[in-house]
Amino acid sequence: EAASGAAGGGGGGGGRVPGVNGHFVPDPFVAPALAAKENAVELSGISRAHWEATWSDAEVRGAQAAHVVGTWGATGAIAEAPLLERGEGVYLYDRAGKQYLDWTSQAICTNLGYDVPAAVVEAVTAQLVKLPMVYGGLGVTEIRCRMAALLAELLPGDIEGFIFPSSGNEANEAAVRIARRYTGKHKILTQYRSYHGGSATTLAATGDFRRWFAEVGATGFVKMFNPTPFKFQWGEDEAAATATALAALEEQILLEGPNEIAAVMLESVVGAGGVLVAPEGYMQGVRALCDKYDILLVADEVMVGFGRTGKFWGFQHYPGVLPDLVTSAKGLSAAYLPLSVVGMRRPIKEFFETTPLGWGATYQAHPVALACAYECVKHVLDNDIVQHAAALQPVMEQEIAAIVAKHPSVRQGRALGLFGCLDLVDRHGHYVQPLQGPSPEPVLKFRQALAENGIYGLVRPPYIHCAPPLVINEHELRDGFARVDKALDVLDRELGLAPP
Repeated sequence: EAASGAAGGGGGGGGRVPGVNGHFVPDPFVAPALAAKENAVELSGISRAHWEATWSDAEVRGAQAAHVVGTWGATGAIAEAPLLERGEGVYLYDRAGKQYLDWTSQAICTNLGYDVPAAVVEAVTAQLVKLPMVYGGLGVTEIRCRMAALLAELLPGDIEGFIFPSSGNEANEAAVRIARRYTGKHKILTQYRSYHGGSATTLAATGDFRRWFAEVGATGFVKMFNPTPFKFQWGEDEAAATATALAALEEQILLEGPNEIAAVMLESVVGAGGVLVAPEGYMQGVRALCDKYDILLVADEVMVGFGRTGKFWGFQHYPGVLPDLVTSAKGLSAAYLPLSVVGMRRPIKEFFETTPLGWGATYQAHPVALACAYECVKHVLDNDIVQHAAALQPVMEQEIAAIVAKHPSVRQGRALGLFGCLDLVDRHGHYVQPLQGPSPEPVLKFRQALAENGIYGLVRPPYIHCAPPLVINEHELRDGFARVDKALDVLDRELGLAPP
């Protein structure tokens, strides 16, 4: 009987056997010893150099080498980057006085160049003096309401609700959150040739190689092939390619489960992936599929919004297409201050009148950044900047055509407004390198030649983007192409495509 009771644990009626089935005794906890590090800072030891008006080049480079960390690439890649000191018009100048033409509006963002409109300076200064900060979850400012009202007039249809994050990355992350909370569904379809931002969420949404840095752990992002893939064609002409690509997308939607897909998120014009405009009918077809299966369409306009392509919004190149959510940044404030926007259609806005949005940030709707953006957008309107970009598209096309005809290292080019791109190829007709690198020696020589010819901006072979500030004039634009043309002479020679 005693044995029977012991086997039954605490539920038996017999006596407890000492040391058996009793209260669990763990190992004693022994706290590890702290490897103490000094964490006090003697403020009196702070260098007085920080109060000096100027530093020498050696002092600047010394601080860079000791303390500055690069992003995306290895820090060593910016060790000899130009020390920029000032800007004027569409040009930048380093500390030695060398002039560079900003050929890609830096990261496709300095849309208004470097002569900041007086109204922008005045508005920013006035807002700083009057009320420099309001946390958007506690208070509302006039400038926030004004900016939202202006954007409601600039966007078509019933896109009339707005939040104002600080970057395109934040805007896209918020859009993903909004789509998921509004629909109650989780999956987001995005294209392989795409870039949506640098956070864990937006890198997982991204299709290009940068998602490899962070996609582990992010869930729900499903990749779809672009209508313009790298290694094959959907059809012999645009109509056939569009039909096949849309059929493939519908099959993917069915296999992923329409009831699981919150949104399809697309760049209106693929930017970093090569300035790719969707073939005729494709975006309309995507919109129709989203409607058929009750899926939201998110238009990522971070690069192309506010006139880059010769229309105010990139999606306006596709008649009849109205997205459910629109994100933008960069051109919103001409990159003078960090600001972005998410616009949503009326049903989504109304849904969140009584349901928590579930996204926020300290600097959301920052009043100083909004004051800057408000005047920038009005400047774009007052000075016909969008029409100016459209008017220069024929010059872009003419110059790109001349480069394609002259240089065997350039397979083809594209241009929409002041958004252009060249595809670089080797002697076998293949891309000169993968987008993720590494760059072969001829490409390194080409990069050097661009810098020597005063071309500044993003250089991401096998693509060379041509996206100067929207305030560039025809003479400056043609001069930029002439500089690129000289650098391409070097690439042709280095690739063995032209006599040394």
